[in-house]
Amino acid sequence: MSTAAGRVHLDPSHRATATTALVTGVLDLDSYPELRDGLLKIAAEAPDGLIADIDGLTIRDPALVTLFSLVAMRIGDWPGIPFTVVTGRPEHRTIFSERTVDRFVPVHADHETAEHRLLRPTRRRAAQLLARSANSSALARDFVRRICGEWGAAVLTDDALLVVTELVENAIRHTASAPRVRLELRRHILSIAVGDDDPHPAVLRERLGALEPGLGLRMVAQVAKVWGSTPSWSGGKVVWAVLTRRAAPGRGRDGG
Repeated sequence: MSTAAGRVHLDPSHRATATTALVTGVLDLDSYPELRDGLLKIAAEAPDGLIADIDGLTIRDPALVTLFSLVAMRIGDWPGIPFTVVTGRPEHRTIFSERTVDRFVPVHADHETAEHRLLRPTRRRAAQLLARSANSSALARDFVRRICGEWGAAVLTDDALLVVTELVENAIRHTASAPRVRLELRRHILSIAVGDDDPHPAVLRERLGALEPGLGLRMVAQVAKVWGSTPSWSGGKVVWAVLTRRAAPGRGRDGG
């Protein structure tokens, strides 16, 4: 992957421990969006962690390294994986330190250290590919209900069923893809993700009338802590939502 001007290139490699994105080229104002978006796309398909190897990257403007902080924040909610940077160049580490980026993104001199120190929150993961049919959303609900039961996440099941129904039906309605459902449970946080092969993002539109489409994603937005639509490196996108236990009506977040 590279910019139109060929200024930056990303080459992902997937390993059992983490996914590494080898970044080469030049970081400047022209390549900034491509590098940021490229790392986010790779993160969508990096289940255990993402390491950005920037040893071959020339940084023209030190202020632009804040993109690594932005990437870390974006993937913090979903896919909720750890992110770190590897570079053996002292000038890189000086820039990250001076811009305080290393407060948000760990920076290591080599891969061995990065992989050893990569924080991996304990998580459980399950996935299912659904055939395109009138029963797709029902099959998705059966899958979610079963997995939530196995994981002891009954308190989140109702919201999870609502979310997966809407995301699968959106994929069936608006794409020609077979929906791919992925569930992850980490630190009592449940994420539901539905992937498809259509690159157009899911968008929450204003709904002007009761009969107009668009209620589904509004319902997802109401029950989810956060939701979004993320392009994937292999093409298409992943629409996802993160669920946490909601406070009972009339009670604050602290239960008081």
